[in-house]
Amino acid sequence: MYSQIDANKRKTVLLMFGFFVLVGALAYGLGLYFGDYFITVFALVFATGYALWSYYASDKLALSVNGATQIQKSDNPRLWRIVENLSITTGMQMPRVYIMQDVAMNAFATGRDPKHAAVAVTTGLLDAMDDNELEGVLAHELGHIQNYDIRVAMIAFGLVAAISLISDMVLRWMFWGGDGDGDGNNSPFAIIAVVLAVIIAPLVALLIQLSISRKREYLADATGALTTRYPEGLASALAKIRDSAKGSTMKKQSPSTAHLFFANPLNGKSFSNLFSTHPPIDDRIKALKQMETKA
Repeated sequence: MYSQIDANKRKTVLLMFGFFVLVGALAYGLGLYFGDYFITVFALVFATGYALWSYYASDKLALSVNGATQIQKSDNPRLWRIVENLSITTGMQMPRVYIMQDVAMNAFATGRDPKHAAVAVTTGLLDAMDDNELEGVLAHELGHIQNYDIRVAMIAFGLVAAISLISDMVLRWMFWGGDGDGDGNNSPFAIIAVVLAVIIAPLVALLIQLSISRKREYLADATGALTTRYPEGLASALAKIRDSAKGSTMKKQSPSTAHLFFANPLNGKSFSNLFSTHPPIDDRIKALKQMETKA
């Protein structure tokens, strides 16, 4: 676990560096094409500001996008008690607790570090799970917090959004008359740079986001099972999600935050499901069953 924490901190630095390299290359290509390097400066300043903002505020955006409402102990004593007990067990500061009004069985954790973290669960999860299962799911989410997965996930979320915004601005710029005629460079290289900015860059950013998601789910499962000393609870929760008609599909679906959730929140017909941020539930159950056997 500790090696994974160190790895996640390194990933944060690498993600930020790769993001600025990608944005810098695209900004330079756009300036070359349009013949106005103000565009280059603007893109770099915007990207820097957005990256800083995403580090400090993306958790609030993720909670808002998914309709999460913060609660206190009196609002749901059962949920509060489980989160509180798990926090004591792990020696962590208790995260803020949120509830999402949704029949889907799902949850997610967010924040930039264990001292600035939050956990959110759906009403569907609270209604469907017994205490052992709910404890398993929440231990998994606190595992993400312990392992600093939440920092990497939120940085990835913010940077993917920034790349998408820049590409959208380029599309609008071109549509409303930014044809690159003036002093711009209409060479094949410049045209290719614009194509990369508009089409390929968001895809690359998305693939980076997805590449960090699947392995961390297995690690959070293992961390949660070690916390509760009861892998059966988490395995049972996953099986219940797999076998239920409600499943984990959320009413409010946001592909940009899908990687944060306990189980895939997107419907099976979604194009985004082709690039799933989560490993198959059966594989996760199998890994937990192996933990049970070894125990």
